[in-house]
Amino acid sequence: MNKKITLPTNSSMLSNDFVYGVATASFQIEGGKSSRLPCIWDTFCDTPNKVVDGSNGETACNHFNLWEEDIELIDSLGVDAYRLSISWPRVITESGDLNPEGVAYYINILDALAKKNIKAFVTLYHWDLPQHLEDKGGWLNRDTAYKFRDYADLISKAFGDRVYSYATLNEPFCSAFLGYEVGIHAPGIVGKEFGKKAAHHLLLAHGLAMQVLTKNSPNTLNGIVLNFTPCYPESDSQADIEATSFADDYFNQWYIKPLFDGEYPAILAQLPIENHPEIHEGDMDIITHPLDFLGINFYTRAIYRADKEEHFFQIDPPAPRTDIGWEIYPKAFTELLVSLNEKYSLPPVYITENGAAMADKMVNGSVDDQDRVEYYQAHLNAVHNAIEQGVNVSGYFAWSLMDNFEWAEGYLKRFGIVYVDYDTQERTIKSSGLAYKALITNR
Repeated sequence: MNKKITLPTNSSMLSNDFVYGVATASFQIEGGKSSRLPCIWDTFCDTPNKVVDGSNGETACNHFNLWEEDIELIDSLGVDAYRLSISWPRVITESGDLNPEGVAYYINILDALAKKNIKAFVTLYHWDLPQHLEDKGGWLNRDTAYKFRDYADLISKAFGDRVYSYATLNEPFCSAFLGYEVGIHAPGIVGKEFGKKAAHHLLLAHGLAMQVLTKNSPNTLNGIVLNFTPCYPESDSQADIEATSFADDYFNQWYIKPLFDGEYPAILAQLPIENHPEIHEGDMDIITHPLDFLGINFYTRAIYRADKEEHFFQIDPPAPRTDIGWEIYPKAFTELLVSLNEKYSLPPVYITENGAAMADKMVNGSVDDQDRVEYYQAHLNAVHNAIEQGVNVSGYFAWSLMDNFEWAEGYLKRFGIVYVDYDTQERTIKSSGLAYKALITNR
C-alpha cells in the first residue's frame, strides 16, 4: 500500500501561495567537465582516498546534455519552483570575464523554466570554487570574496529578469568547516586555524554579493542558504548542556549570528588567537546586509557530551537512521525553526533542502521507497508545526530532485525522489516523487 503525504486540512502549506520545489547542485548533476574550468571538486576527486567509491563528477547525471528532458521531468512533478546552482567555473573565465557558452547554457534553462511557469531559485555558490582561485588561497584568501562579488555582478546582469530568487551561498559551514578545517570536503585542507578564517571570507563574499544583487536585481528575493544541525545534550548535566551550547555556537550560530547581529558568538574569546578570523573594519556592516529571505537546510540533529580534552564530544546517532547514518528526528526540525525565530528577526524562511538517503532498490522498473515517503511526511508536518508556532515559512524544497554525486560519498548514497541509473542515465520517479507530486497537485 503506497503511503500518501498529508498535512492538516487547515495548514497554510496547502495554500497555493506556499512554494513547493525540488533542488539540485551543478557539480552533483551536470557533468560537462570539458566545457568549463576545473574546480576544487575535480581536484579533490582526483586525489586518492578522498571520495569513498573513487568516483568523480565528470559525467554525474549528464544534466549538461539532458537538461531539456530533466525540465520536462521537473514539470511533470507539478512543482512551483526549481532550485539550481550556477557553476562558477562554467560561466566565468580565468581572466574574470563572462564565458558566453556557459552563460547561454543557463539562460536556456531559465527560459525553459519560465515557459513552464516554474520559479527559478538560483544559488550562486554550491561549493565548486574555480581551481585557479584555490591555487591563490581559495577561501583563505580575502581576495576570493571580491572575486565572488564580481562573478555575482556579471552573472546577475546577464540573467536579467529571469530569476525569481538568488541565494549567494549554499551552506558556508560545509565550505569552511568540512573543506578547510577537517578536510573531508574539497579542497581537503586540515587545521583548526583555517576554518573560521575561511568562514569569515565566505560571509564577507555573501555580503558583497548582496550589495550587487540588490543593485542589479532588486525585484528578486535575495538571500543566503544555511544548514543547521541542532545540538542536543546527552544528559541534563550542566557539563553536557554547556558542551552542547558550545557546539551549537561553533557549528550553527557561527554562520547566522553575524548576518543578523553583526558579531560572532561569544565563544570566539575561548578560541586560540591563531584560530580567529581576520576581521577588517567595516566587514560586519557588509555581512549584515538585509536579507529578503533565509534558506534553511535541515537533515538531522547531533547529540553531545562534555569532554575533558575538547569543548564537546559528539556521540553516535541513535536509531532510526537513514542510509547515510543520520538520525531521523523530525521534532528537532520544529524546535530549530522556532528557536531561530525567537533568537533573530528573520525574514521569510524557505526550507531550501530537506530529504533522506535511503537504500533504494529498483524492482520491476519501479522504486518503492516508503521509508523516504515517511521521512517527508514527518518533516513536512514538522514544518507545519513550526508555522503554527509563528515561524514565517514560505516554501519547501525536497532534496533532491534526482540521485546524484553525493560529494565525498560518491554515487553510493541516493537522496533523489527520482532514481537515476548511472549506466543508462534513465530517470524513474520513485514512490516518494509520486507522493510529493500528489501533495502539491491536490492543494
